Amino acid sequence: MHTGGEPVRIVTSGYPPLFGATLLEKRRDARDRHDALRCLLMFEPRGHADMYGAVLVEPDHPEADLAVLFLHNEGYSTMCGHAVIALGRWAVDSGLVAAQEPDTAVNIQCPCGLVRTLVSVENGRAGRVRFRSVPAFAFARQVMVDTRDWGPLEIDIAYGGAFYALLSADSIGLEVAASSVRALSDAGEAITAAAAEISLAHPDDPDLAFLYGTIFTDGRDAYEADASRNVCVFAGRQVDRSPTGSGVTARVALQWTRGEIALGQTRTFESVTGACFTATAVEETTVGHHRAVVVEVAGKAHYSGEARFTLEPDDPLGEGFLLG
Repeated sequence: MHTGGEPVRIVTSGYPPLFGATLLEKRRDARDRHDALRCLLMFEPRGHADMYGAVLVEPDHPEADLAVLFLHNEGYSTMCGHAVIALGRWAVDSGLVAAQEPDTAVNIQCPCGLVRTLVSVENGRAGRVRFRSVPAFAFARQVMVDTRDWGPLEIDIAYGGAFYALLSADSIGLEVAASSVRALSDAGEAITAAAAEISLAHPDDPDLAFLYGTIFTDGRDAYEADASRNVCVFAGRQVDRSPTGSGVTARVALQWTRGEIALGQTRTFESVTGACFTATAVEETTVGHHRAVVVEVAGKAHYSGEARFTLEPDDPLGEGFLLG
């Protein structure tokens, strides 16, 4: 499937059982014992540097309908909004969750926690999906990081199921546009590396405390009716084709913390493909000592095909490779 042009390869069978009492423990088991399968599924010749995947596993949360591990070219992320949108629709279409009109609830356990989705259903067909992820918060504001190419830069860090560095693209002379993707991917990799020196912490689990990527915005953070653009660079130079569900969640949390958007105000966020998600801060809460907010994100995923992958024992390249 794809959501806003961002691929998600849903692994429905053939993956070995994972050990662990919790989903984060299963994530560690996948990384330690079965990482070759991530490479096989994400890398060339079956994938590419910007491929994304979702492996269905047995949930341990009592309210979950399904659980998922997210895969990309570098490893295993803790939250992925575009994949959640695709999984919500797939769960209804596949019959894993019985369809109910006008909305079907699908609870998806992600490594960051339980994500509640509502899938719109009309004439038995699943459509647009909206989800409420774990509470999001601004972790650090106006932090200076030293970069080789741009010198000191001011960034914010926010959490939306994963931690992101956020800054305006024009602060380094770029714009959020498809024509700037190569320059943005280079810059995002460098800024994420510089910001990784900042010590992160999450009160729920230390496995959540890592910087996932950098989000460049168009600088239009104060609430207005028109869409604001952003692009997320993660896993090295991987560029999200969608507006990034967890990134939009983090961005809204930052805007809400700064007083730029109020509870109940819905904002549209556009990606470099022109795809749009809407996001609304719906509920104030806390995460440890952080003021936090629950954000509802909505978008639509589409099917792109089905595949069955094999590995021949004499294939010297079959386990996967990346060029560049």
